[in-house]
Amino acid sequence: MSSPLNHIKINIDDQDIDIPEGKSVLEAALDAGIYIPHLCHHPDLSPIGVCRLCVVEIEGMEGLQTSCTTPAVGGMIVKTKSESIDRSRRLAMELLLAGHQADCGTCVKYLNCELQSLKQYIIGDHLRVRTRSRLFPVNMDNPIFLHDPNKCVLCGRCVRACHELREVGVLFYQKRDKETYIGTASDLPLIDSGCRFCGACAEVCPTGAIMDKEEYAKGKSRKEAIVPCKYACPAEIDVPRYLRFIREKDYSAATAVIREKVPFPKVLGYVCDHPCEYVCRRGEINQPISIRNLKRYAAEHDKERLWEEKLKPKESTNKRIAVIGSGPAGLTAAYYLRNQGHAVTVFESMPLPGGMMRYGIPEYRLPREILREEIADIEKRGVEIKTDTRIESIDRLFEDGYDAVLVGIGTQKGQKPSIQGDDSRCVFIGLDFLRSVNAGKDVEIGNRVVVVGGGNVAFDCARVARRIGAEHVSIVCLESREDIPAAGEEIDQGEEEGIVVYPSKTLTRILSDRGQTRGVEFLDVESFSFDEEMNPEIEVIENSYQVIEAEAVIFAVGQYPEIPDEFRLDKTERNLIELDSYTLETNREGVFAAGDAVTGTSSVIQAIASGRKSATVIDRFLEGDGRIDIKLAPDSEPQKSLGPEEGFAAMTRIEQTCVLPDERLLSFCEVVNDMAEEAAEYESSRCLQCDSRLTIRPVKFWGNY
Repeated sequence: MSSPLNHIKINIDDQDIDIPEGKSVLEAALDAGIYIPHLCHHPDLSPIGVCRLCVVEIEGMEGLQTSCTTPAVGGMIVKTKSESIDRSRRLAMELLLAGHQADCGTCVKYLNCELQSLKQYIIGDHLRVRTRSRLFPVNMDNPIFLHDPNKCVLCGRCVRACHELREVGVLFYQKRDKETYIGTASDLPLIDSGCRFCGACAEVCPTGAIMDKEEYAKGKSRKEAIVPCKYACPAEIDVPRYLRFIREKDYSAATAVIREKVPFPKVLGYVCDHPCEYVCRRGEINQPISIRNLKRYAAEHDKERLWEEKLKPKESTNKRIAVIGSGPAGLTAAYYLRNQGHAVTVFESMPLPGGMMRYGIPEYRLPREILREEIADIEKRGVEIKTDTRIESIDRLFEDGYDAVLVGIGTQKGQKPSIQGDDSRCVFIGLDFLRSVNAGKDVEIGNRVVVVGGGNVAFDCARVARRIGAEHVSIVCLESREDIPAAGEEIDQGEEEGIVVYPSKTLTRILSDRGQTRGVEFLDVESFSFDEEMNPEIEVIENSYQVIEAEAVIFAVGQYPEIPDEFRLDKTERNLIELDSYTLETNREGVFAAGDAVTGTSSVIQAIASGRKSATVIDRFLEGDGRIDIKLAPDSEPQKSLGPEEGFAAMTRIEQTCVLPDERLLSFCEVVNDMAEEAAEYESSRCLQCDSRLTIRPVKFWGNY
C-alpha cells in the first residue's frame, strides 16, 4: 500500500492553496482553477518551458519564471498577473504568431484551436510584429494524417509525445535553410519511418499542424473519429480491447469483452458483415484488421469461460415478458431481459430456435453446432424457449399474465415479381427454398438453375443449389458488377464454385413447356434506381433479349415481415412495424418490436443491436434502470508506450483460407478454415491501438477556468 503524499501550502494571487508535493507551479494553479496561459505544456508530457507564455513572478526569485518548469515549494508566493508579465506574454505570443499561417477562418481547427484561444486571451486581434510566410508544402500523402508545417509553432508537443509517451521516436526538429520544422528522419514518409500511427502527435498538437485528415473526422464525435471500429459496430463492441487480449493470448478475456455487448460471439465470428473492418484506420495504411476472423478465433478458444462466473441474473422482479420470434433480435433481448431479473419466454413457430440464423443462413456459412451451443447458453441463463408455437394473438399473451411483449418475427416472407411464367414448376421464392433445404427437406431443382437477385440471399441460394446437385447455376441481377450488394467474399466464393453472374440484367419472362420451366428471358439494363416506396425503376436497352436455359428459377429479390392482423399493430408504408422513435413501443402499450420486422432485412449484428435497445426500453417500461451492460472482462487499459517496431506499416493482413471449391461442393462443410494461433497473434498485432489516444488528457481552454 502506497503512503499518502505530503502536502504543502503555497500562495497564488493572494489565495492560499494546499497541494501535494511534486507539483509544478503551473499544475498547482490549474488544479486550483487559477488560469495561467500555456502552450508547450501538456499534462501528459514533460515540461520544457519554450513558449514562455506561462511566466509568473515568484517572491524571492529574480526575473520571471516559467511556471511549468518551476517546482512548487512550501511557502512560495506567486503572482500570475502584472504589467511585466503581460508584456512578456504578449511578446512571446507575437513571436509564436510571426511565422504562423494567419488565415484562421479557413482552418479546420477554427474555434477549436489552442493557439487561437490564447491569442484572444493575451493580445486580442491586434498583432504588432511583422509576419512571414514560411511556404512549406502541405503533406497530404501520409495515411490518416495531414501535416502542415506552416501552422507549426515549434512547441514540441508532438516530438515529446512520439519519444516520451509512445517511445516510437520518429519525429524530430529539422532544419531547412533558416527555418526549423518538425519532420521524420530524412523526411521519410510515415509508412517508411517506423511510425505506429497511434495518433498521439495529432492529439497533442495545439494548432492543427498535425491532424487527422478531415474525411476521417468530419461529422463524427471525437470517439467515433478516433476509434471508428467500435462505433461502426451496431452493438459497439470494444474491438481494440479484445484485440489486445488476443495479442496477449488471453482468449477467454477477449471473449468476455465481446460478450459484454452480444450473446453470440461465435455466430458473429462466422456471419457478421463486419462494418468495423470497412472503417478500420489500418485499412488506410494497407489492409484493415481481420476483425471478424479474430472474433471467431477468440470465441472458439475460450476455454476458461470467464464471463460465465460474472453473469448472474439480478434478483427476480416477478415480471413476465413474452418474446415472439427466436431470431437474433428476439434471443438477444430475451438474454438481457433475463439478466435484469425478468422471467422471459420466447415463442418460436418453427421446430427449432434461431430464426433466420438457422433457417436462412446455410450451414456451410454457420455450422449448426455453433448456433445450438450459443442458444443453449441463453437457455442456461433461464430463458424459456417454446418451439412449434405460433402466436396469433398478442391479447392472449396479456391474458396469460405477461407484462410486456416483444415482437421479433423478422422478415420471413419472400417476394416474387409477377411476370409471365411465374406459375411454372420449380419456380421458388428464395427464403422458402433456403428454409426447406436448411430444414433437411429434399428439394428438386434439376441441373440448371437461375437465381434472380444480387444480395447475400441470392448468393446463398445459388451456392446451396450447387451443393444439392445443380451443375449450372447463374445469377441474374439488376445491379452493375461494381454495385452488386452481396458481400465481396460471397461473390468471390460463389464464382470459385462455378456460379456465373450476369449483372445489369432484368428478367422479362420465364420460359416453360407444359408447365415445366425451361429457361429465362432477360434484357440488358441501361440504368435503374428505386422510387420513394423502394420499387425499382428500370431503364432497359431495347431489343437486347437473351435467354438462359433453366430447369428451376429462384427469386431472391427482397423480403418482408408476415404480421398477423390479430396483432393489431400499425405498419409503415413498407409493411414494417411502426414504432415510437423514442420509446421503441408500438401503437399498443406494453408491446415493443425489434429486428428486421422494424428495420427491414438487415444483418445479424444489426438485429442483435436492435434486440439490445429493445431490452433497455422494456426494462425501463417494467420500472428497471435499463442498464443492461455487464462488466465481464478483466480491467485492461490501452498501452501507452508502444515502442518502435520495424516494418510495422508493411505488415499485411492474414487473409482467410478456404476449403477447395471441388471439395466444399460435396457437402455443407465449413468453407472458411480456422485461423492458426500464430496467425491470430500476428493479425492482432497489426492493430494501431487507436483507443490509446483516448488516454491522453485533453487540454482545457482558458474559458473553462
